[in-house]
Amino acid sequence: MSHTVHQKDKLIARVRRLKGQMEGIERALEGEAGCGEILRQLASVRGALAGLTAEVMEDHLRHHVVEAETEAGRRHGGEELIEVIRTYLK
Repeated sequence: MSHTVHQKDKLIARVRRLKGQMEGIERALEGEAGCGEILRQLASVRGALAGLTAEVMEDHLRHHVVEAETEAGRRHGGEELIEVIRTYLK
């Protein structure tokens, strides 16, 4: 079972806030808000997404690497995280 299941409600709440922020950006663009306001909203979304990503990555590292029950599980969890980080940094 994935560790995200244990925090599902909290993670979904964060995703819903991000969704609301994105909808706010859409409304700002439709309403022809100033670029400064739109940039501030974009920066806010970027920060919120980075925070969510960091939280899930940290939980993955803790549960699938640090606290892995077997060496094979630890190796798999580490390789999975390396792959995700490479994708994230592109």
